[in-house]
Parts: sequence; structure tokens; C-alpha cells
Amino acid sequence: MTNSPVMPIQVTLEAERGNIACIFHPAGGKSAVIWLCGALGGLDGPSFGIFKTLAEALVADGVSSLRLHYAHPGNFEDCVKDTLVGIEYLKKENFEKIALVGHSFGGAVAIQAGTMSPLVKAVVGLASQTYGAQNVPLLAPRPLLLIHGDRDRNLPARCSELIYQWANQPKELFILPNNGHFLREAHETLLVQLRDWLVEKLQSKQ
Repeated sequence: MTNSPVMPIQVTLEAERGNIACIFHPAGGKSAVIWLCGALGGLDGPSFGIFKTLAEALVADGVSSLRLHYAHPGNFEDCVKDTLVGIEYLKKENFEKIALVGHSFGGAVAIQAGTMSPLVKAVVGLASQTYGAQNVPLLAPRPLLLIHGDRDRNLPARCSELIYQWANQPKELFILPNNGHFLREAHETLLVQLRDWLVEKLQSKQ
């Protein structure tokens, strides 16, 4: 008999600014990812809902996920605070290593929140904006991965190039050819790249 998969759990986190709707994918272990969407919020992410797909896949790797929808999407400072509430939730659930993955506006949210919590061990920015990312040097020595499409008409690839220049090592930058803001064209490649990178960083001894 095989073990039944653990179903995702709807979680509502309370904050001064309002309730934060989340979906939690438990996997056991001590590592987790928080997934952060763009300025409009949401739970599934870009590239055909890649956050949902990866959250489900990472369970097999022993990595839990918290997909977080901001209480007040679009307000940068509030969304950073919402992310910190998500980190605190995972801390209370005894997680010891957290990665933050954000798209667009959420990329900058992930970077800023990452500088504010020692539990954050890695950060990924997908098609990130520069506003709010100026503190990225403070992430080091935690690894940073930046991915951007060269045909992004919402935020040009130059945004991630600038963040990369500001950041200290360790850092990686990938500009994906023929990809727009939502990185749909590289969906299959992105699935493998993000999964491998997150598992490697969260299982390291740092």
C-alpha cells in the first residue's frame, strides 16, 4: 500500500492590515518555500501557475510550501510585512530553512523580506522590479537567483541586470531568450531549474 499524498491546507494568517490568505503544502522536514506573486497578488504564480505546480512537486523532495496572497496587494511595505508574517508562521511550525520566490513586484518583496529574517536561506526573483530591491547587498552570503525574459514589455530585463549588479555574491542571473514577463515560453525549463536550485540551496549545510 502506498502512502496517500498530503493534501494542501488553506491557511488564514492574521495581521494588523487584514487577513492573509495562504495555501500550505506540508512535506515534513525543516525546509519550506514561500511563493509571492506580483502587485495584484494571487496564489498560482506566472508561467501557467508555476508556483502551484512546483509547490506540489517539491513535496516529493521533502520541501514544504506556503503560497501567500497579500492582505493588500500593491502596497510594497505592507506586502513585505505580510511575507514576514508568513515566515513567522513557518517558524512556529518548526521550519528552520526558508526560501522566498517572488515574481515581478513580488521579486522585490522577496528580496527585501529576505534581508529582514535570518530564517531566509535563499531568494529567487523572477522578472523582478527594481523598486524595493535596493537592499539586495544585505542578502549575502545567502544565494540569490534572478531570472528574466529578454522580451519582457512590463519590466525590461535591465531590471534584473541592475539588481544583479547591486547584489553581492553568491548570485546568479539568467536572461531567457524569447520570453515575456510571465515566462511562459520557458515553462518546462523553468520547472526543472527552479526545483533543482531550491532543493540544492535548502539542503545545503549553510
